[in-house]
Amino acid sequence: MALYPLLRPLVFRLEAERAHRATIAALKWLPRRGTPVFAPSLTTSIGRLGFASPVGLAAGFDKDAEVADVMLALGFGFVEVGTLTPRPQPGNPRPRLFRLAEDRAIINRLGFNNGGQLAAFERLLQCRRRGPIGVNIGANKDSADRIADYVRGVQAMSGVADYLTVNISSPNTPGLRGLQEAGALDELLAAIRGARIVGGPPLFLKVAPDLAPGDPKRIARAALDSGVDALIVANTTVSRPPLKSRHAAEAGGLSGAPLAPLALDALRQYRAASDGALPLIGVGGIASAEDAWQRIRAGASAVQLYSAMVFAGPRIAQRIAAGLAQRLDRAGFASIAEAVGSE
Repeated sequence: MALYPLLRPLVFRLEAERAHRATIAALKWLPRRGTPVFAPSLTTSIGRLGFASPVGLAAGFDKDAEVADVMLALGFGFVEVGTLTPRPQPGNPRPRLFRLAEDRAIINRLGFNNGGQLAAFERLLQCRRRGPIGVNIGANKDSADRIADYVRGVQAMSGVADYLTVNISSPNTPGLRGLQEAGALDELLAAIRGARIVGGPPLFLKVAPDLAPGDPKRIARAALDSGVDALIVANTTVSRPPLKSRHAAEAGGLSGAPLAPLALDALRQYRAASDGALPLIGVGGIASAEDAWQRIRAGASAVQLYSAMVFAGPRIAQRIAAGLAQRLDRAGFASIAEAVGSE
């Protein structure tokens, strides 16, 4: 994968979604080598779940759980697959994925395209666990009862998930973000709490970075009251900071470098809103060890990335992990946990 800078111009000649499918196909052929070795100081935990490295792969790359073991072998400390819905669905019309190379960003309006939870379940049963594999669950676009879809996801995927992420923050399924609103969120979390089994996987909630006043305090309180184990902050944004690319006006969720300030601000708001009582996973625009270090010092116990890998290649996770270990050492911290919220 050191060849990625040479291969990238060829990859970028392909339409973005076709390039993504070609990448998944190529990764399937890579040998599943041994487990990467990380500095002991990078070991961290969220609840009962331990991570050898706090640098994870965000949902959206491996939607159908096809290469989770490969990505762990390439240096991610954990991998989140999905979003997976109870029934297969094709997603929104193409084109629906756009590279904004000048901005080091991505816009997507994929719409939870996936082969369904049953197919992914079978793959995950066979997957070698070099690290935690989380399953991101969502609702079908045409579902008459979206809360019931999340309950089905919890029931269907708990047996193969090291953690479950409830995704109610994608902007590409009409009305989905409404489940973050007062009343709807309480109803959803109560239903999920009733569906969880004793000793089952930890439950994470993925939230949007586009916040109204009072949202962090309300959502954090609902999460704590319902036994949510962590918040993932944050999903893509529907806002549009100044962008250079000709694709800047495309509809969908924006990720990558332009999302970083908004996602960092949202992380800080959730940290303050929960008084540090709710573990946070930082995601959105993380492309370097310094980006990851900033999120950890702002309150994240772990981080995730995806868009930066499109521009830098899959070895980015190992580089960020090595850089984090150096920063911990320079700052005099023995572990990630000591650095969390230290800003």
